[in-house]
Amino acid sequence: MTDAPDYRDTVFLPKTDFPMKAGLPQKEPAILAKWLEGNLEGQIRESRKGRDQFILHDGPPYANGDMHIGHALNHILKDMVVRTQTLKGKDAPYVPGWDCHGLPIEWKVEEQYRKKKLNKDEVPVEEFRAECRAYAQHWVDTQREQLKRLGIGGDWDHPYLTMDYEAEATIVRELLKFAANDMLYRGAKPVMWSPVEKTALAEAEIEYEDIVSTQIDVAFEVTKGNGKIFPGQKLLIWTTTPWTIPVNQAVAYNPELQYILIDYGWTDDAGHIQRVEYLVARDLAASVMQRLGDLDGTGGKWNVGAGLYSGADFEGIELRHPMHHLGGFFARPRPLLTGDFVTADSGTGFVHMAPDHGEDDFDLCKANGIEPQFAVEGDGKYRADWAWLGGQGSVINPKFNAPDGPICSDLREAGALLAASADYRHSYPHSWRSKAKVIYRCTPQWFVPMDKVMAHISPKSPGEKRWENEGGAINPAEEGRCAAPTLRQAAMQAIEDTRFVPAKGRNRIGSMVETRPDWVLSRQRAWGVPITLFVDRKTGQYLNDPLVNDRIVAAIRELGVDAWSDARAQEYLGPDRDAADYERITDILDVWFDSGSTHAFVLESGRWPALVRHDGSPFPADLYLEGSDQHRGWFQSSLLESCGTRGHAPYRAVLTHGFTMDAKGMKMSKSLGNTISPIDLMRDYGADILRLWALSVDFTEDHRIGKEILTGVADQYRKLRNTFRYLLGALDGFSEAERVTDVAAMPELERYMLSLLAELDAKLAQAVDDFDFNSYTRSLADFCNEDLSAFYFDIRKDVLYCDLGPAAPLGTDTRRAYRSVLDTLFHALVRYAAPVLVFTSEEVWGTRYPDAGSVHLLEWPALPVLPQSDAMRAKWAAIRETRALVTERIEPLRRDKVVRSSLEAELWLPDDPGDVDYEEIFITSTVHRGEWDVKRTENHKCGRCWRHLPEVAQDGGLCNRCETVLDGG
Repeated sequence: MTDAPDYRDTVFLPKTDFPMKAGLPQKEPAILAKWLEGNLEGQIRESRKGRDQFILHDGPPYANGDMHIGHALNHILKDMVVRTQTLKGKDAPYVPGWDCHGLPIEWKVEEQYRKKKLNKDEVPVEEFRAECRAYAQHWVDTQREQLKRLGIGGDWDHPYLTMDYEAEATIVRELLKFAANDMLYRGAKPVMWSPVEKTALAEAEIEYEDIVSTQIDVAFEVTKGNGKIFPGQKLLIWTTTPWTIPVNQAVAYNPELQYILIDYGWTDDAGHIQRVEYLVARDLAASVMQRLGDLDGTGGKWNVGAGLYSGADFEGIELRHPMHHLGGFFARPRPLLTGDFVTADSGTGFVHMAPDHGEDDFDLCKANGIEPQFAVEGDGKYRADWAWLGGQGSVINPKFNAPDGPICSDLREAGALLAASADYRHSYPHSWRSKAKVIYRCTPQWFVPMDKVMAHISPKSPGEKRWENEGGAINPAEEGRCAAPTLRQAAMQAIEDTRFVPAKGRNRIGSMVETRPDWVLSRQRAWGVPITLFVDRKTGQYLNDPLVNDRIVAAIRELGVDAWSDARAQEYLGPDRDAADYERITDILDVWFDSGSTHAFVLESGRWPALVRHDGSPFPADLYLEGSDQHRGWFQSSLLESCGTRGHAPYRAVLTHGFTMDAKGMKMSKSLGNTISPIDLMRDYGADILRLWALSVDFTEDHRIGKEILTGVADQYRKLRNTFRYLLGALDGFSEAERVTDVAAMPELERYMLSLLAELDAKLAQAVDDFDFNSYTRSLADFCNEDLSAFYFDIRKDVLYCDLGPAAPLGTDTRRAYRSVLDTLFHALVRYAAPVLVFTSEEVWGTRYPDAGSVHLLEWPALPVLPQSDAMRAKWAAIRETRALVTERIEPLRRDKVVRSSLEAELWLPDDPGDVDYEEIFITSTVHRGEWDVKRTENHKCGRCWRHLPEVAQDGGLCNRCETVLDGG
């Protein structure tokens, strides 16, 4: 018996140098180095010169630490936007930037001082600023390299930094625009204040944490009655901030509430019945009596009086402070004032007023001629000369406020403290940098008014409303114009005109802007852009002289923020003014004003020619993209700055993402030990895995990352990589001579696959327009896994391997059509994948076309035009359903080792197989019409293609197809 012929050399086997093992941590740095060496960014800019533009303006992260997972997600999303817009043929430059001023950096430098036991205040301010500048530059350089390693493309050699002298000068110029428009004022108002950092904070710098506070009930005695309320009676206030009692100046009530007397009666040691009465809100009486309980352990009982009091019953009432015996400030009568902010939700229905430490308190007291006392210093301690508690521990110290602390002890000794317990749990504002509690503190600050009519605002952007109020002349009737708005009105209109993704962002930022107080601009720190104002010591008005302003801006452009000094004050004021007559403001700007002005520096300055629009207009940027917390941060400060100087938003669209949680859905925290470093992930997995994760999750909501999640992402990556590996191998040796250009002449399966590709193309293009990168990435992966690997490639592998031979040197018509479709798929998929898998797609492209340049220079694929055929799509959808059923029927035979592969199975189907080769589609021996059945075939196996077919005379012989391609017979 002779051995069967060996046909292995007659079969086409895919061949490629593209490895299955990715080795991304090793390969990616080499690819990145090649991009940098070849100036890929410059090549992209040159290739898109003159095209339609898409400008994403980068929101600047702080330069104060290694890149964290939030940085990585944010920049991957920005890179995806830029790369997909570039892929669609647009000129989409990316200029990265950093926020370099402010407390985060100053705080870190101070930490270094504290470790060395040095006092920052004893160091010359210029020297301290230089250290802040060096610290910021270090982290700019560090983060820049880390972001490059992520595969983020952009003009990394020319980033924008808010500490550049040109940027600092621009920020000053923007501030002076507000000043010139009379949109700055200095006023004493309670603002969020950090006693630890000794500066005012913006709402965007606040985070809320649950704490447990001391709650106290304090009695205020009536000293002046009105015939309905009598001297000697008392009313109760309740507060969770005992430290505010020392600056109490009034008590508020709501005239819409009803009040009653509750009394406490007990028998004294002499057998006499004693009774004391307190006024409280009727709806709160029960909870008050329960909270107060047994006063001083006397064993008495609480009772509710019959009378009701409201409205006019409290007019003219005066009280006295519990510490009135100290005299002076404390001896002054305390009025009882009406305040609609008083509710019956909690407390007693009366609220003590400390205008230094609350917005409602301040407004109500100011309306009644009561001024703040400025009793609490910047470090949170009462002034040393304060009669009660002066110079003692910080007001945020729990011991200072404790039931046995100095405040409660003194109130108890004065007979005014009815109850005190350290058990009240509630949410409380903290500084998001120092993590310390903040307070409301009344201090002189500089503000931008939200509700003052603006002048000289006339937006130029096409299609937008134009505000006009030039020199007080308002002409709403003029076409295309309307009366000048307030800053709040302009901002609310701009929000309405802006596209938000997701759409709920509009309501989020809108509700914040609608109710926000005036913008507090000033900070009492050293590292930042100064508030470059001179204030007339006699009038209290700031100087608004264009020549003075120009000299200030020019000096800062030359020397930076150190140019704002007493030594140069006279130079700026000029010969006609005496510097002694003016106060030089030493506060710095809120860092949010810095970052809110970046549109002016980056988009208008012309320093980045790629960002200059073809018509010369800088506004607005097409997109701002940051985390959802920036609705109260950068999105809002940029909106207010631009609306205050230009009358419209600096952006057309705003895209927001959620926050990355750990695998259990918990917020990441160093203290919990659940943080994940993107730097470590790139070292272990590679940047493309991290990018695939970021673009696969629903980033518009909070999302998770963890070891199991990344393992799943890595598996998804391997499937995509293997798709490209198959395409590269299957296309080995493909030439134009082999291409089938007439799509109509292709088999129906090829036309079906091209229609699926066209459908994918439309989905991805829509996803780009919608910034729906989750759908983009998943649609791409599903197409590769389900439509290609599990279906099309599986069916056509027999044609690929065996439809080529001496008698068919270019392959059969079917094989030529298949390889032509594979080539179309390759060119489309490598482009679609390029914005997601930036390194892998470059490796794929370079493997097939090593001398063709970067994949990132390519544009969106042009696909073959196909006639629409719903009938064909429906037909093949039904075939795929049947194929799934066939696989399900064959599996038990495979499991029981009746057949080793589906090629050994013979099928009976109840439906007419029709005009398709079901044996090929199901990868089985033969298919018959009849009741559902699957058996092992008795047909012999072709020695070349391994199909079991009736025409094969014996195992190892050839089927008709194989004989034809080998010898034409």
